[in-house]
Order: sequence, then structure tokens, then C-alpha cells
Amino acid sequence: MAKPVVAIVGRPNVGKSTIFNRVVGERIAIVEDVPGVTRDRIYSKAEWLNKEFNLIDTGGIEIGDEPLLTQMREQAQIAIDEADVIVFMVNGREGVTGADEEVANLLFRTKKPVIIGVNKIDNPDMMDKIYEFYSLGIGEPIAISGSHGLGLGDLLDEVVNQFPEEEEDEYEEDTIRVSVIGRPNVGKSSLVNAVLGEERVIVSNIAGTTRDAVDTPFEKDDQKYVLIDTAGMRKRGKVYESTEKYSVLRALRAIERSDVVLIVIDGEQGIIEQDKKIAGYAHEAGRAVIMVVNKWDAVEKDDKTMALFTENIREQFLFLSYAPILFLSAKTKQRLQHLLPLVNNVADNHNQRIPTHVLNDVIMDAVAMNPTPTDHGKRLRINYVTQVTVAPPTFVLFVNDPELLHFSYKRFLENRLREAFHFEGTPLRIIARKKNE
Repeated sequence: MAKPVVAIVGRPNVGKSTIFNRVVGERIAIVEDVPGVTRDRIYSKAEWLNKEFNLIDTGGIEIGDEPLLTQMREQAQIAIDEADVIVFMVNGREGVTGADEEVANLLFRTKKPVIIGVNKIDNPDMMDKIYEFYSLGIGEPIAISGSHGLGLGDLLDEVVNQFPEEEEDEYEEDTIRVSVIGRPNVGKSSLVNAVLGEERVIVSNIAGTTRDAVDTPFEKDDQKYVLIDTAGMRKRGKVYESTEKYSVLRALRAIERSDVVLIVIDGEQGIIEQDKKIAGYAHEAGRAVIMVVNKWDAVEKDDKTMALFTENIREQFLFLSYAPILFLSAKTKQRLQHLLPLVNNVADNHNQRIPTHVLNDVIMDAVAMNPTPTDHGKRLRINYVTQVTVAPPTFVLFVNDPELLHFSYKRFLENRLREAFHFEGTPLRIIARKKNE
């Protein structure tokens, strides 16, 4: 199920980035008391009252013809279009401005919940400053202070209350959901059409909950699949055609609804930074991943080309060392026949559950081969291991002191698990807990 999306919008210098950082708990957005410092949307996961959502920090919206302001207004419009709930930020110290009224007019055209947060109300004596914001007609203003963290609970309570109801899963349990993600023009649509055109077993086209995505269920060799194609891009002005950052939000929604993620790379153009950003979301979400290098027919090759490209992928995507790589051509269908068997394999690995006694045997053998680390004379002792969930496979180590499980030793244990149980294509999660927890 895709997480709700919350967009923070408003003119420059009202404290959007400060609120964003408070909510997500990290200093992700640049905070500087200069209008326009946030250039593009910034995305992060957040949680309130045990409900997770994606939060977007937008650049300020200001009416004017300057290129930067125009770009930021377009960026914010995209965020507004994609959001389930909108937080409209205003500056309580300055009162209602003409720019606030322009933003309010923009928000009136959305048919989505809008919550107005009056920022910079730093003490109770300033509460009377919120009343003039009723004139914007957005609803009841909520007083907050980004710098002191006041009123954020009230704001987030209202945000969560406005989330859409969760929809029931419309597909059978054994259906493999496969999302096709990547930056624009890498051949995502061509790949989807090639898979469906070859199998010719389309059941129906169902509009997905992911905006700009279409769910296409089909069946092959008694296995049911749903392809989630994120390639469709609305033609709403140049910003939709030019900005690659728009693909990130579409990818986020598709990833959250997937079992297996196909990260499509342009074999002709090679790897760019945006590819790594999109791939990072799939890894963080704990989804099974396959790297698909498309347009391989158009690449001038010799006997070393594929090996060199593979080496480059491994260097650029260190965090996806577990992901298999498939070189193909959606246009000519070269190697396309290998795709669905690979999807089946990584989906099985993603849901693989290891018997506890076998798991403990492997871990104890690993410890015998490479003894646990020590810190200040205290040695890590692993008492017991159990697998607590699948998708992705997650293991809990009960130890004497979780602080003693260093990153390098955790990586060693992960590698041993992969060698023993063939977890190709899926991330693994290893959690250390104290013995009595």
C-alpha cells in the first residue's frame, strides 16, 4: 500500500524547511533565512501516531516572472498535484500578504485537504496574530513555532486525520507485483509493452492508486503478475516534460506497492546520479531489486563491454550488491525471455523463510570461522538467532550487548547468510537485541 503524501507549500521564507526538518527528525533541507534557498522538492519518510507518510518540502511559491520563482512555483504545483494532504505555511509575524492570497487562490483549485499552519508564533502573547489568517478562507489556522517545535503535534494530528482511507488489496495473495522505475526516457514503457506483447495474456487495465501509473495484471505459466508502469507523464506544461525529479515521487509510490522493483538504466547513456537516487528508494523500502540495462542493442560492444558495464554498476550502486543485472533490449526483445524467470527467483528469495535450527547452525559456523569482535575487552556473544519476518527477510540476533555488533561484522554475517541461502535480489535486515528483550 502506497503511503500518503503530504506537501508543505507556501511563499518563500515562512519556515517550510524548518518544519520539514522537525517532522522528519533530520536536518535534510537547507535552513537559511534567505528567501528561495530551497530550490527543489525534497522528499523524506515521516511518521506520526504510527502512521507513515511521505513528506515533501517545496520551494516557496511567489507570483512573479523571475526564472527562479517561476521554477519554484512549478515545483510546488507538482507537489500540490501529487499530495494527498497539503500544509499551507504562512508567517504569523508578517500577517497576510498578497503572496499568501495568491497561494490560497492556487490551493482553492485543489480538491484536497488543506491545513493552514501559522508559523513563528513563538510564545502565547502572539496568539492573536493567527486570527487574520481566517480571511484566506482555507480553514482554521493552527499556531506553530518551527524554531521551538510548538504546536507541531496539533498540526500533525490534523494532517493524519485527513489521510485517505486505506484501500483493500485487489489482487490475490500469490500475485507478484512488479514496478518498473527509472528516470524519464530509459525505455520503461517499451519494456512493459515488450513483456505484455510477448505474453499476450493481458487480463485488464486497472487504473492504479499510484498517480500516473497503470496496473496491468497478466499471467504466465500459472504465475499471476501485476506490472506497475510509472512511465506515463502528464502533459501539463514544460515542467512535467523537463524535470527528472518528478520521476522520484512516481517511483516512491510505485515502489511501496511492489514486491519486485525493476530499475531500468539506459544502456546507451549510462548511469547518472538520478539513477542512484531512484534506486536508493527501492533499497530503503526493502524491496527485491533487479537492475535492467535497456537499449543494449544500440550499444557498440566488444567482448569486454558487458563486463565493464557490470563493474561500473557495482561501483556506482554499492548498496545494491545483491541485485542481479540483466542486459536486454525492449525494442528487439533480446534476452527478454530471462526477465520473468529472474523476477520469480528474486520474489521467492524475498519471501524465503529459514528454519530456526538451520539458521543458528549457519550463524554459529560463521562465528567459529570469524570470532565476534571485542570492544574494551568485552566480546560480542551471540546467544540465539531467529527470523522474524520476510519481504525482506529480517533476522534478530539476541546478544549480550547490541552495541558490540559493529557494521563490519554485521556485513560479514549477511554475506554468510547469502552464501548459505542464495538471497539473490533481496536486501537482508539484521537487528541486534539484548538477550532478555
